[in-house]
Amino acid sequence: MTALTLSTAAAPGLRADAIVIGVAKGAKGPIVAPGAEAVDNAYDGRLAGILETLGASGAEGELTKLPAPAGFKAPLVLAVGLGQEPEADAGFDPEALRKAAGAAARTLTGAKKAAFALPVTDAADIGAIGEGVVLGAYSFDTYKHSGNDAKAKNGKAPLAEAALLGGKPRDAAHKAALLRAAAVGEELNRARDLINMPPNDLDPEAFAALAQTAAKEHGIKVQVLDEKALAKGGYGGILGVGAGSAAAPRLVKLSYTSSKAKKNLAFVGKGITYDSGGISLKPAGHNETMKCDMSGAAAVFAAVVAAARLGLEVNVTGWLALAENMPSGSATRPGDVLRMYSGKTVEVLNTDAEGRLVLADALWAASAEKPDAIVDVATLTGAMMLALGSRTFGIMANDDAFRSVLHEAAEEVGEPAWPMPLPEHLRKGMDSTVADIANMGERMGGGLVAGLFLREFVGEGITWAHLDIAGPAFNEGGPFGYTPKGGTGTAVRTLVRLAELTASGDLG
Repeated sequence: MTALTLSTAAAPGLRADAIVIGVAKGAKGPIVAPGAEAVDNAYDGRLAGILETLGASGAEGELTKLPAPAGFKAPLVLAVGLGQEPEADAGFDPEALRKAAGAAARTLTGAKKAAFALPVTDAADIGAIGEGVVLGAYSFDTYKHSGNDAKAKNGKAPLAEAALLGGKPRDAAHKAALLRAAAVGEELNRARDLINMPPNDLDPEAFAALAQTAAKEHGIKVQVLDEKALAKGGYGGILGVGAGSAAAPRLVKLSYTSSKAKKNLAFVGKGITYDSGGISLKPAGHNETMKCDMSGAAAVFAAVVAAARLGLEVNVTGWLALAENMPSGSATRPGDVLRMYSGKTVEVLNTDAEGRLVLADALWAASAEKPDAIVDVATLTGAMMLALGSRTFGIMANDDAFRSVLHEAAEEVGEPAWPMPLPEHLRKGMDSTVADIANMGERMGGGLVAGLFLREFVGEGITWAHLDIAGPAFNEGGPFGYTPKGGTGTAVRTLVRLAELTASGDLG
């Protein structure tokens, strides 16, 4: 992981491989952003003009390299675009700083140290820049042959250290912001690692083992139900989905508790370590990225560990519903009826609508503990991708105010999200002639139908929300900002922010 430090040193005298500065889009061309005054002075105040000559405009994520001025101990200046210049007396949006820091960190792969002279007005800016650095420097290279060295792509290791200029090492708020950025960023990267792992190495049992190891390290209580315990407990949804695989399912419960907590949150994650679609086999071209179908469980896992690392004054329980969905002679068939942990029966009309089945069991288990709120996270439906695209997740809830809180939390931390309805008329489409409910309903509005199905398995009177992260969980395109190609770790920061708000009493 990239080490983060605060520095009061002046850019010219700092020993580093590069100095990172910000450039914004001004009314008449690029402008040098605050924080880079010493660098601009060394160019005799002509840095903006030089950057414009080199083609820079200040557009978001734009990167321009130029030799450092004479007398600098760093050989390179890296200018990164921040987007539009803010209005007078308004600082840069934290997300703009986060994206700029991430793009710069990714570009500086192989560097031992870089100084970030980006705009800093308060501790929130420190946190945004630090988080962007940790997330942008991420790479997944476990399976790449590079001799005896654990190096990144092209034989280069990720940026080793980032010194944030403008930060105050003795300021409690600045130090806390940097520590938070490191904890949240590192745990989000843990989620990315899990999502990127090939399914032959990350089956439900292996996932559970990794959770046990992390729980022990961070003082989190863990309980793992194997296939025998699941059968004894009557977890028909999880068992039904995992029935076709040689890799048996698991239900993992992670419990972080604080002696000062007044509220209890439950996070539930879909953990399909590989999704073939089962008997309702996915068509060609839809299987290659299905190792990412456990992104919800990865997000929940990472969020619980982050809450523990931050010592938040709230109890957080994570439920990881883990199974592999495969076709075989023992697999659940379309037309089968499963008896769920809640006692309800479900007619399975499509075995590729499996995520809602494992979540249903975990939601009922979470409900039994009467938490103040439950949030489930899942790569649940292609319909949500059609509705919101590849970078925005949908939020459904049985409480409009809670849905709004989650939406605001997501936007605050830089995770695009959008509130979605749960139209009552769509519930009738899941009526079954042989069971209490079917796992499929109307085709149109499929993402909302899935949300309505999950709502059936939330305990009475419990506030609940559902995050469908099918679009942004796995980036099949090129990297952008602090987002890499592959697993993204979407929803980790939203869950952590919700836990922080709950701990502070801001949720009432």
